[in-house]
Amino acid sequence: MSSDESRDTTTTIDDADVETTSPSTSTDDAQHDQASPAVKSKRSKSAKTSKRSGTHDDSNEHTTDSAADDSAEPADIPCGDVPLPMRIEAILISTDKPLSDARLIELLGIAAKGAKKLVHETIDALNVSYAETGRSFRIEPLAGGWQILTQPEVGTLLARLHQVRQSSKLSQAALETLSIVAYRQPIMRAEIEAIRGVASGEVLRGLMERRLVKIVGRAEELGRPMLYGTT
Repeated sequence: MSSDESRDTTTTIDDADVETTSPSTSTDDAQHDQASPAVKSKRSKSAKTSKRSGTHDDSNEHTTDSAADDSAEPADIPCGDVPLPMRIEAILISTDKPLSDARLIELLGIAAKGAKKLVHETIDALNVSYAETGRSFRIEPLAGGWQILTQPEVGTLLARLHQVRQSSKLSQAALETLSIVAYRQPIMRAEIEAIRGVASGEVLRGLMERRLVKIVGRAEELGRPMLYGTT
């Protein structure tokens, strides 16, 4: 065998070795590929477990936070924790009519034994405090109960606020008109003016402001004029 043929044979053998080795490598790759799904499945399960664990932890944290928030909310203050003078004052300010001792004690929710005396002493103390601080009101007994009333000194100011005219004598025209209304009621303004012979609209308005005359209806005539009568 020549030297060239020997080299060719060696090369062929080497190529065969390479080709023989390649399937082995392919087999390893195949095994790796076959193992990959198992690994992937295991990883997927691990991820799902972690996700579930994370969700559970978040839920626990949320529950804990909610519990903390609930515990942080201030509780309602019972009425018994509010000082008695403040409670009496608040009740009387919020009503426009006198409250009896029994009703006041019921609203305050205090024990029946000695409650009336305690309420009276507290009201006296409040009135002393109002006087010392120059308040414009005080708690007064009225109609068998208690009510907050303004001081007489501010009566003029309040009358101006409510546009109440100061009491004064009626004019001669007002007396005439009132007499006609009282005698002929219900009566129209035109009838009053026909009897008096002068316009009486302003006089009627003044009598209505004093609450001596009021509108009692409308006449069954053209234009449906108003009818006047006494209060």
